Amino acid sequence: MDALAASAASGPSPAPPLLFEAVVQPHRSLSRRGVFIVIAGMLCGSLFVTSLMFLLGAWPVIGFNGADLALAVFLFWLNIRAARARETITLTESVLAITSMDVHGRRRAVSLPPYWLNVVLEERAGTVPKLLLTARGIRHEVARQLGEAQKRDLAAALTRALHRCRHPSFDNPQL
Repeated sequence: MDALAASAASGPSPAPPLLFEAVVQPHRSLSRRGVFIVIAGMLCGSLFVTSLMFLLGAWPVIGFNGADLALAVFLFWLNIRAARARETITLTESVLAITSMDVHGRRRAVSLPPYWLNVVLEERAGTVPKLLLTARGIRHEVARQLGEAQKRDLAAALTRALHRCRHPSFDNPQL
């Protein structure tokens, strides 16, 4: 009973050391603040054009101008919403974990054994290659939103990390 109490008192065991971590998220050229500044500029420009058209008597243009502005704001909103999707790839000595979060905030986690895992770039003519993690009948695609150069960089980094995981170098000064 004393050994059990001592292990419970010491707290949870430390997490295994992290060998590799990559966060994959869609690239966005504007921050939220930048998007709001662009929308405010569009609103000011639209207000100017709408006022000018009203003064010239071309009042039907006002409705189309408002519809264009509403469509642009809706598309910006979709863009901001899509930026919430991300994927985190972490490698420890015992597991490669992939945690995906979609635009709705739903999480999905996949764990793969790193020992038999291979990183495969599946080339497809005319399109961006698929980045697959394969192991004994398991095929899992990662980094769908990245471009070709970024996928190649991630594949090379993952391959190096898996190699280091499988072939650790021991620094023992006694040898």
